[in-house]
Amino acid sequence: METKLIKGLNQVQSKYDAFFIDLWGVIHNGIQLYPGAVKVLENLNKLNKRFVLMSNAPRPSKSVEKFLLKLKLNKILLKNIFTSGEAALQSLQKNVYGKNFYHLGPKRDTSLFEGLENNRKNPEDADFILCTGFLDGHADSLNYYKDLLKK
Repeated sequence: METKLIKGLNQVQSKYDAFFIDLWGVIHNGIQLYPGAVKVLENLNKLNKRFVLMSNAPRPSKSVEKFLLKLKLNKILLKNIFTSGEAALQSLQKNVYGKNFYHLGPKRDTSLFEGLENNRKNPEDADFILCTGFLDGHADSLNYYKDLLKK
């Protein structure tokens, strides 16, 4: 099978019923939307093609939707968003790894476990660690984490 490079999704969109599209670097750069990418989404929507906007953001899908609305992405294009944070939230709600967790990550990611704050514990009382990234102020200090996780 030979790989064929295409210049745009419009060259192949008729061959597929659904598309999985990453957000960061494809639809936006964290500050603004890419106008060409927005046109692709609008075109897929107009053609009644299904698409899922995906992100590895450690936040619920609703949180990412709010962010995209602030960037001025049309709400009609936000029907299907799925984030790694949403997958984690579903696991948290089902107690897949236990009930109590220790959150290892920045404060900006606490929306991930909204409504489950009572299950947030110290490392020694947790069933598992929910890691969403570096703690605020400790991005360069791996020894900090080594000492923390020894507990």
